[in-house]
This record gives sequence, structure tokens and C-alpha cells, in this order.
Amino acid sequence: MEQEAYRHVPYDVEVEQALLGAILVDNQALERVSTLLKAEHFYDPLHTRIYETMTAAVERGSFVLTPLTLHAAMKADPGLIEVGGTAYLAGLAQAAPAMPNVRDLAKILHDLAVRRSLIRIGEDIVNSAYEAPADKGPQAQIEEAEKALYNISESAKYGQGPIDFAESLRRTVELAEKAQARGGRISGLVTGFSDIDSLLGGLQPSDLIILAGRPGMGKTSLATNMAFNIARAYAQDIEAGAEVPRGAPVLFFSLEMAAQQLSGRILSEQTEIEMWKIRNGRFAETEWEKFVLSMQDLSSLPLYIDDTGGISIAQIAARARRMKREKNIGCVIIDHLQIVSSSGRPENRVQELTEISKSLKVLAKDLDVPVMALSQLSRSVDSRDDKRPVLSDLRESGSIEQDADVVMFVYREEYYLKSREPDPSSADHAKWLEKCERAHRRAEVLVEKHRHGATNKIDLYFDDRFTRFSNLVTDN
Repeated sequence: MEQEAYRHVPYDVEVEQALLGAILVDNQALERVSTLLKAEHFYDPLHTRIYETMTAAVERGSFVLTPLTLHAAMKADPGLIEVGGTAYLAGLAQAAPAMPNVRDLAKILHDLAVRRSLIRIGEDIVNSAYEAPADKGPQAQIEEAEKALYNISESAKYGQGPIDFAESLRRTVELAEKAQARGGRISGLVTGFSDIDSLLGGLQPSDLIILAGRPGMGKTSLATNMAFNIARAYAQDIEAGAEVPRGAPVLFFSLEMAAQQLSGRILSEQTEIEMWKIRNGRFAETEWEKFVLSMQDLSSLPLYIDDTGGISIAQIAARARRMKREKNIGCVIIDHLQIVSSSGRPENRVQELTEISKSLKVLAKDLDVPVMALSQLSRSVDSRDDKRPVLSDLRESGSIEQDADVVMFVYREEYYLKSREPDPSSADHAKWLEKCERAHRRAEVLVEKHRHGATNKIDLYFDDRFTRFSNLVTDN
């Protein structure tokens, strides 16, 4: 009978020994690997404890690492006693490579540890699928697996450590060069709204942007318009051979609206065919031709819509990371924040939203892209005479406001005026008509928080027939 071959978990004790020996020979080697390698990345439990002792000694500055001093700190360790104590440590130092590249050794151990973690997760997935309790459905198991993989992805990262000021300055100059290449104003992604771009410098990498408003104000419309403008600017600049595109591929999480509804809005905006005609298919012949040509023209835009309902923050992060790898997305938009679920079991909704907003900020920083999240507002806005939102109106706002780099509110006075028409025979009716005329198809974007610059009120034009925001042209 042929003997069955068994697979072993990936590890390399010799590389572990070589790295520990190199540190004993040159203590500064520990500094070069400390941002990459942690004690739990070692497979051999004794090597884990040796590395922990080394790290603690260097952090305290208590002694120089030699086989003798290390043995003195670990002389009661049963595992070290078993392999020979001082003799084993001296053997590590003597067998150390003559000119070791400790970063390469650390990278090998780091990658082996990640592979072992993936194997454990795979085993957990299999066991969970076989033995899941009746009240735990497949979707919950999938979310647990995604969260575990996400945690490995996070722990598998290793920072480069502190950078000197010269490098920081170089990166600042790079941003300035990008702004110059885009016409001397915008360093981030262009939203298509000139006053917003001028105030924010475009949507900036690693920023968390909150776009909030009461129902009916046009949050989704404005976010959709921005997503389209960013994707179109990218496509146009790539076709023109621009060195620094003004836009980027966009990933849009539409948690409340189906993908076809969102794309319908974009078609309505671009063709100037009203949404009810698109929904009912009631086109004139000329409109149908315009509709088909626009659809063909827009189909190549790098705009990706994920309309999965009930999605969790872990799923959003995992899908955004995958799309970053596959499509090089440069902007993520989530509509909207209050529908996203957390990955854990928070005590209350405020705590859950705190976890979600912090995770989105981490995602923006890790992917180095702007992340825009739409947010509802509390009903307290409607009870005030002046219904323009302020920061305190963010629903369950605590951490959302703190985590955000930019907070913008959408406000349309016309929406409220329509519901408050006074008696036509009253003296106030003429004033009401005057206000309605002034507010007709006008919108305000109130930038109430801007971590990198000034805040301001920006006036836009809003055409509700086509759910389209545009720059306001004034007669000057």
C-alpha cells in the first residue's frame, strides 16, 4: 500500500535561527526588522520568546544583546534549558550569515506566518460550514470569513516606520506638481463643480468626506453627479494622453437603490430625458435615438456600481480593496452610511456607527483614495425655522463628525417652501411667491468642516427633471 503523503504547515526554522543569530551579532538589525516582524510571526515557540525578550530589552535599553545577557534574562525558560541554554544561543550567533540581509529574512518569516494564518482560516471555514448551528446562516458565515481575511490583510501590512522631513517635503511637492499639471488649482479629483473643487482642491486622497442632508435634498443625485464627473474626467484625460488625469475610476456602493435606477439617473441627466419617460419607455423617436447613442457613449466609463443590500463594513472594505487591485479605483462612494452594518455586535447604534466611520477613514488612508459617505440627518432640522443643517444635526453624529475630513450638507429651500404655502388670500402669499421664485432650482452645499482649509457656502443649480446639479451661472 502506497504511503499517504502528508503536507506540513509552512515554516522555516533555519531562517528563524539565522535572523535571531544576526540580531545577536548586530543589535541594530532588530531596528531594521521591527516594523515588519512581530514575535507571533515565528513558528518555533522558543524563538517567539527569544524575539520577545530581545525586543523588550532593546525597548528598555536594559542591556546589550549577547548570548550571555540573553541567557541571563531567559535562564528559567524550560524550552531554552531543554536545547542547551547558553550553548544554543552561542550557536545561533556563530551560525549567523556573514553578511545577512535581515529585511529579506524577516520578509520570508512574515510571509510564512501569513500563509499559516490563511490555512487556519480555511480550516475554520470548513469546520464552520459542517458544524454551523441552525440559527447561523451561510451569509453570517461568509461575513465572518471576510472579516477574518480582512483582519489578516490588515495585520499582514507592515509600515515603513518614520520618514524624515525631507521625504515628507518631497511628497508635498509631488502634490503641488499634480495641481500644477491640472491647471494650477486642483490636486485632488475634480467633482465637476468648480466652486467645490476650488474650495477643497478636489477630493483629496485618504480623506473621508461626509455628504449629508434630509430626505429630498438631493444627496444621492449630487453624489451620482460627482461620481459620473470623476469617471468621465478620467476617461477623457486617458484618451487625450494626459500625464496626470483629473479623475479616476469610481466604485459606488448603492445600498438603497438598484444599479439600473442609478444608471437611469445618469442617463436622464446626460440625455435630458425625464426619468418618468425612461421608466415607462415613453420616448419620442428623436429621444430614443439620443437615448441609445448616449448609452453607447457612456458604457465605457470606469464607474462600478455595487447595489448589494445589507452589506457590512467588512464587505465594503474587502470589495474596495479587490477593486483597487483589479480596476485601480481612485474614489469610493457609499450611499448611505446608516444602512451599512458593522462587523461585530455593538452595544448600540451610536457605537456601531462609530465603528463604521472609523473603518471608512482607515479604508481611505489605506487605499489612499477619497471615500465619500452619504449620511442622513436627525429630524431636529425640520423643527427649526432656519432649516439649514449644522454639524450637530448629523444623526448619531459623535464619531462621524470627528472622523471626517470634510463635512458637506445639501440644502434646498424650495423643497420646504413648497410644503408651506400660505393662504392665497393672505398678505404673506406674495412674499411666499417671491421666495419660491428666488429659490427655484437653487441648491446650497454647506461645507461646515474642512480639515485642510476654509469652509463656505456654495450655490448650485438643481434641475429636478433630470436629477442634475450643475454650476450656477449668475448674471454679472
